[in-house]
Amino acid sequence: MTTPTRQIRAVFDDETITVYQAYRPEIGDAALALGRFPDWYRRDRMTWIKPSFLWMMYRCGWGTKPDQERVLAIRLRRDGFDAAVHQAVPSHHDPGVYPQQADWQRALKRSPVRVQWDPERDLHHRPLPHRAIQLGLSGTAVDSYVDEWTAGITDATALAHEIHALVQARELDAATRLLPVERPYPLV
Repeated sequence: MTTPTRQIRAVFDDETITVYQAYRPEIGDAALALGRFPDWYRRDRMTWIKPSFLWMMYRCGWGTKPDQERVLAIRLRRDGFDAAVHQAVPSHHDPGVYPQQADWQRALKRSPVRVQWDPERDLHHRPLPHRAIQLGLSGTAVDSYVDEWTAGITDATALAHEIHALVQARELDAATRLLPVERPYPLV
């Protein structure tokens, strides 16, 4: 079966969806200790959330890039994630969504959520033919993310390192077995 070009795939249950982010240790460790983001978490910048584990691994280099050493699996309330997706505006002008660039620019200014569909990645970080969603949250969306939507935070750093070690050892079947099982997400 062919994967649709744009399909949200994620780990989820009836109440939550898991997204990933990578932070420097002091942010990641504080969030893990509290089970939420600390009060001093910077809300004045865009924060990008990704339901795709492998896309996050591509972005953070398996948790080895500077200031991205702590990989977090963040469980969000599904209603919050769904609300973010529904208000998201493409980060780049897409004539299929906004035929007029001026309409897109107005929507971009009004919405606190951006959406990008980037090539999904395989275990070697090679691009795949289908896309992975990432959402950029700013303003009121960051406040909702931090204060309302986050249901729990766990450390995925050791998992990232373990899978990466298996990939480096060319034990791809073992690496694949450890990947989080991401299924098509039924957006409401």
